[in-house]
Amino acid sequence: MFKNYLKVAWRNLFRNKAYSAINIGGLAIGITACLLILQYVAFETSYENFHKKKDQVYRVKQDRYNSGKLETEWAAGAFAVGNHFKEAIPEIAEYVKVMQSGDILVDVKDEILKIDKVFYATNSFFEVFSYPLVAGDVASVLREPGTAAISESLAIKIYGTKDIIGRTLPVNGGMNYRITGVFKDMPLNTQLQPNFLASYATFIDEVKKDSNGEQTPEDAWDWDGCLTYLLLKEGANAAQVESKFAAIVAENESDYTKQTNSLAKYVLMPIEDIHLYSNYMMEPSPTGNGKTVYLLLGIAFFIIIIAWVNYINLATARAIGRAKEVGVRKAIGSNRKQLIIQFFFESALFNTLALILALVLMAVVIPSFNQLSGQELSYSLFTKNTFWLGLVGLFLIGTFLSGAYPAFVLSRFKPVEVLKGKIVSTKQGAILRKSLVVFQFAASLFLLIGTFTVYEQIQFMRKQSLGLDIDKTLVIVPPIVSDSTYASQMTAFKENLLKYPSIKSVAAATTIPGQPVNWNAGGIKLVTQDPEEAKQYRVIGVDYEYVDQFGLKLVAGRKFLESYGTDPEAVILNRAGILQLGFNKPEEAIGERIDFWGNQYTIIGVSENFNQQSLQLPYEPLVMRLIPDLEGYFTIKQSSEDIAQTIAQVETEWNTFFPGNTYEYFFLDDHFNDQYKADQRFGKVFGLFTGLAILVACLGLFGLASFTTLQRTKEIGIRKVLGSSVLQILKLLYKEFAILLGIAFLIAIPIAWFTTSNWLQSYAFRIDVHWSYFLLPFIGILLIALLTVSFQTIKAASANPIKSLRTE
Repeated sequence: MFKNYLKVAWRNLFRNKAYSAINIGGLAIGITACLLILQYVAFETSYENFHKKKDQVYRVKQDRYNSGKLETEWAAGAFAVGNHFKEAIPEIAEYVKVMQSGDILVDVKDEILKIDKVFYATNSFFEVFSYPLVAGDVASVLREPGTAAISESLAIKIYGTKDIIGRTLPVNGGMNYRITGVFKDMPLNTQLQPNFLASYATFIDEVKKDSNGEQTPEDAWDWDGCLTYLLLKEGANAAQVESKFAAIVAENESDYTKQTNSLAKYVLMPIEDIHLYSNYMMEPSPTGNGKTVYLLLGIAFFIIIIAWVNYINLATARAIGRAKEVGVRKAIGSNRKQLIIQFFFESALFNTLALILALVLMAVVIPSFNQLSGQELSYSLFTKNTFWLGLVGLFLIGTFLSGAYPAFVLSRFKPVEVLKGKIVSTKQGAILRKSLVVFQFAASLFLLIGTFTVYEQIQFMRKQSLGLDIDKTLVIVPPIVSDSTYASQMTAFKENLLKYPSIKSVAAATTIPGQPVNWNAGGIKLVTQDPEEAKQYRVIGVDYEYVDQFGLKLVAGRKFLESYGTDPEAVILNRAGILQLGFNKPEEAIGERIDFWGNQYTIIGVSENFNQQSLQLPYEPLVMRLIPDLEGYFTIKQSSEDIAQTIAQVETEWNTFFPGNTYEYFFLDDHFNDQYKADQRFGKVFGLFTGLAILVACLGLFGLASFTTLQRTKEIGIRKVLGSSVLQILKLLYKEFAILLGIAFLIAIPIAWFTTSNWLQSYAFRIDVHWSYFLLPFIGILLIALLTVSFQTIKAASANPIKSLRTE
């Protein structure tokens, strides 16, 4: 019987080549798109799942409140959290402290090598996390001051071997680290990606040395910047553990915290949730977006369902021809069970061929998909069990869904009625067919409206005025190695650069546009205000040239001037900053004095709000504080178009004044626009799969139009004999599809409006949802659909009616 089923299915496949090509092509495209998205989603949701104790590991998130209002959310909190929580809460088995450090320099074969992704970590790092050590003792690798573990690739780059335990590595021209561990390069699906892990004990010693033993980070509740991870004991309830934090914090909070009415609340976050649901201050690496991931997952299901719908649609359209086949088979002895198996066998054959074609397509498009999406899918995914499980799942579901209608409905036809010609069509089949067409195009419209909205929002953000000038600005990364002569070197460096005609201005700042302002200062208030009125502000250290170089618009007061000897004790706030201080008009704030961590500063200017970061984020209260000798980024405004010449001139001066440091630069406008890369990639991926969904839907529509027109061939012939014109017949044939598209449009509108409006809410600066975002996609889909069916309809309407009626 198996051989017979296969033979019949194969004959049916070749007997209707167009039908078969449409079905197999549509299914293959649908499966390919679905599998690509599923692999992307699988990767994004796999972060941290390799840790053996992942269900017990949580990161402690810090929420900072002022007067009961949530002001900031931090990935990194107070240094005292880990050890104090462990001492007070028995359900905590261990803690890990991780702190980001600056880049370091090492000499490798007479060349300076810059090492990024440098962290301090406590000795428990490799015990709590499942990052494998290639060399070293897990129990003691980061126990002592002056020790470090480095990545496998870094060890080979520096030493040419992994056998380096006990060696001394001099960094930054002064400090020596003893290498006590080598760890495997971190997998891509983890947030912590260190190249160099220094012992946390080293950091403690450095702090004590710099403060003459007066500061102890282990007891600091007002000193933020430490990532804290807790390992709970097996069976411990995270919610119950979290509920104990408030009492511990209240018991240890400082008098300053009480006076300023600021409060830190600590929340546990499962380590597996961090990548998709955490985007807070001081994240150790960029995070993902859960909404985006699951929206793409929805698109994957839309596309594959549209492909399955094509099969069902064409099966219902072919019901009349297959009904006669069923009648003959039943008349010669086939039972319903055999017919059901036959139809499912045909469905399985179509899905098998589609799967094979889909695998070929995947192998071809993976490099292009990686380039488009920014992912790093490789051909190794074909060796993963999860991939093949997904493939088998799609095959089984697809075989059942696409084969269910012909198997259970067509096999029910009575042979006597069929062979007498009593069954011309079924009302249920027509309703199902139309319903599925409506679903296909409602889904396609929804996706196209979404694509249009995403594109418009990205364009809006890229074209919107930022409130500052970032064009023709070269940024030089701050020097790592410096000494007590830095201030004089910086001044001379800036003066020498201004001698070149190609350089218009040189400025320095602790933070540049396109970066988060990590200097968060709480407790800032007017001198005349009570301590409980203090608020949090973002602080940027700037020099005298900063305001002019970035073209900040001052709405009141003046900029920093070197001729005023008191300006190092002055500040400029943005409009959001003075509003938070309680001033409605900028000029009211001029001359007022603020209390900034015990020091007093005079407000000499108020700038218009500007976008320090992406337009996804709102304006924040900013304080620009003059620090003439700050160690920060140099920003150089060019006055000529010869970029290469400017870069070379700056490098010459850099090597003169900052020897022993690497010369690294980038352009500020490119750096700022890098913030939109994730949105742009999402828009491109969304648009690609929307196009594929429409293509698959149109393939089905083409096949459906072909069979529908074929069924109405004699009707068209009669109408032409009775005097109907080609235009009238085309109008008749188009009308049915146009009505279905209209219904699809009405269904898609509210769903698309709700989804796009909800998506736009995550942007502080966003477009308004305009009626054209719905009408233009509808017109586009309508034209595509009509063009799709035009080939068959025009051919049928133009045919000689004598040929159509010859068999009557």
